[in-house]
Amino acid sequence: MTVLRGRGVSLSAATEGGERAVSIDVEAYYRRYGPQVLRRCRFLLRDEEKAVDAMHDVFVQLLRYQGALKDAAPSSLLHRIATTVCLNRLRGAKRRPEDREDELVLQIASADDTESRTAARGLLDRLFGRVPASSQDIAVLHLVDGMTLEETAREVGLSVSGVRKRLRALTAVLQELELEAA
Repeated sequence: MTVLRGRGVSLSAATEGGERAVSIDVEAYYRRYGPQVLRRCRFLLRDEEKAVDAMHDVFVQLLRYQGALKDAAPSSLLHRIATTVCLNRLRGAKRRPEDREDELVLQIASADDTESRTAARGLLDRLFGRVPASSQDIAVLHLVDGMTLEETAREVGLSVSGVRKRLRALTAVLQELELEAA
């Protein structure tokens, strides 16, 4: 077996049986190309936190498929993976518009002082007073516990479209409440 190292790449070539295994040094790629990948993710997502998460996903993909990858043009490869990861995230966000309310749910859940907690409780009481009780379960399972739509649907015994419909109804009521408060 021949082992070559240098410039962020670790190549191992096994010559028995004519097979050749190529191993990519993902850690070295992360150090060398991480800032470039992060810039690409920032450009596409326009959100620092989402960009950092996407950048990490790029390198997770690299780890996952490193056995099938070639070491030629790593910069282009990482750029292509970053673009795909970010575009998939953007498409997913468009398909799941109910995720936009996650920030408000997080604010309600993380209210620190007594006044904020009281206001949050009041908002939740008004919100859940206008929708079926099962919608409260759906909201908690999906938005607070982080279950996917499919997992939530299985848990409450509805179809995925039924869960989406309930979440849309919750969003509509929440928007009405926000307009009333403004």
